[in-house]
Amino acid sequence: MWQQVVQFYNRFASPKWFYQQSSVWVTWLSAVAIAGALTGLVWGLLFAPADYQQGNSFRIIYIHVPAALVAQSAYIMMAVSGGAYLIWQRKMAAWIARAIAPVGAAFCLIALVTGAIWGKPTWGTWWMWDARLTSMLVLLFLYFGVMALQQAIESSDVGYRAGAILSLVGLVNIPIIKYSVEWWNTLHQPATLKLTEKPSMHPDMLWPLLIMIGTAYVFLLLMIVLRTRNEILWHERKRQWLSKVLEF
Repeated sequence: MWQQVVQFYNRFASPKWFYQQSSVWVTWLSAVAIAGALTGLVWGLLFAPADYQQGNSFRIIYIHVPAALVAQSAYIMMAVSGGAYLIWQRKMAAWIARAIAPVGAAFCLIALVTGAIWGKPTWGTWWMWDARLTSMLVLLFLYFGVMALQQAIESSDVGYRAGAILSLVGLVNIPIIKYSVEWWNTLHQPATLKLTEKPSMHPDMLWPLLIMIGTAYVFLLLMIVLRTRNEILWHERKRQWLSKVLEF
């Protein structure tokens, strides 16, 4: 079993193998993302019943919740990829971490903007220095910091290492985001979904939310694959294998 894991990792770390195999992944991930987005948005925005307290304003959760979850997950993936680069010096790990950063930052920004849109009718203000909101803003700054380090340092290897170290240090912010509503007295509502508790949402509200969460993760994977392919095209542009592949 362990040998199979090592073998898969070695294949995954090969730019040639990744580029050739990922062309199939892009097709399937794109199809699933489009189908999931259409299903989840139409169901959630048009057919799900209005909330008895928040009315139709609750529908922002079909974008806000998936974006917030994916922003945190993407950061963990970026940190893991950065850690793999620091330990094994695999260039693919650095390229994947570089590919994840802007995508995760975009999801984080979407979560902050949709949260502000939801907060205006709910709290009466666009922004509060709430623990959950503030920690999400810190996450966005961490993304910006990692991207800056990856690009600003002249030596790409040094930039990758610096970005990886910052991403690993920033992992401490992830549990703060998750448990902020439990550790402090915040305006932000508790988690909508918990693995240890039965959902309190009506099924007609819950299912489109689950579909949108799944779709957001599929879209994240799609963007990572596409951006990693671009990284491979740039860094391997002088390699003979890539010239042969592009001829077809």
